[in-house]
Amino acid sequence: MSCLACILEEQSAAEMLKVLFSRIDVPKNISIRYVVFEGKQDLEKQIERKLRGWQQAETFFLILRDQDAGNCIEIKDALKEKSRAAGKIDKTIVRIACHELESFYLGDLAAVEKGLKLSNIASRQREQKYREPDKLVSAARELRILTNDRYQKMCGSRSIASFLKVDGTNRSKSFNVLLSGIQKAISTLCVNAAIV
Repeated sequence: MSCLACILEEQSAAEMLKVLFSRIDVPKNISIRYVVFEGKQDLEKQIERKLRGWQQAETFFLILRDQDAGNCIEIKDALKEKSRAAGKIDKTIVRIACHELESFYLGDLAAVEKGLKLSNIASRQREQKYREPDKLVSAARELRILTNDRYQKMCGSRSIASFLKVDGTNRSKSFNVLLSGIQKAISTLCVNAAIV
């Protein structure tokens, strides 16, 4: 069986992805595994060793990390370099949430409204800051304010992910790039399985 290993900096990202994968057509011969670190420093410190020591042969890695205040390109390049050093560069996709995971949710306020059972949130998508949520430096703070503190990282990620559009219309470009990376990983695993 092939494996898509999601390498993540925080548990809320795993909760969001678990729900997303339940909504995406993933072939039954591909298992999804979640490796969650204790923050971005822990991920960066241990990722090379984790990739190098991975035993399951037919595995594709999806690394997801928040940009936070860092430089998106530099972060992505550094993670790719760690993957290269571990000998897994050809089996790895790196995706960066610009600036935070919550930018994904702010890119689809209809999902926030439905997921958190709120009203009058979706109509705010037309406001400038929600048209390009990847530009918000503190999306988590913005989401808490917008939802009157109803958003909590873990349960909020699960609830909102149930309604996130997966058709490329999310206003968060980094979310749409994540989705395309997931599809690429699944396609690669399917092709490799057919070759073997």
